[in-house]
Amino acid sequence: MMRADAILETALYAEDLAAAEAFYGGLLGLEVVLRQPGRHVFFRAGPVILLVFDPRATSETDPGARLPVPPHGARGPGHICFAASRDEIARWREVFSGKGIAIDAEFDWPGGARSLYIRDPAGNSVEFAEPRLWEG
Repeated sequence: MMRADAILETALYAEDLAAAEAFYGGLLGLEVVLRQPGRHVFFRAGPVILLVFDPRATSETDPGARLPVPPHGARGPGHICFAASRDEIARWREVFSGKGIAIDAEFDWPGGARSLYIRDPAGNSVEFAEPRLWEG
């Protein structure tokens, strides 16, 4: 039986790509791997690529596109979760507090894993959680 085994990329949507780049590239320290002004900026997060698209540009067919990527887009806040140890979560909390970024929530799940939630400039939910959140 075939089974999808790993996520290669994931996407969020933001109309202000410069703010998204400042947040993910500047504040979170992700490497920018590709950008097309007015359309997208892509980041490397370990072995996974985070795609941030402007939904106004990607929800319509691009007649001049080199590749036949179908239109896509989303409205409203999305969600992404970065793996972090409990100590890293505490350090991220300090970073965000120092930058005036509100913490949406921080708690321990019933299994004991810790999560911290903030919002990116586009309103997407950004979580930092201990990887054991999804263990057995």
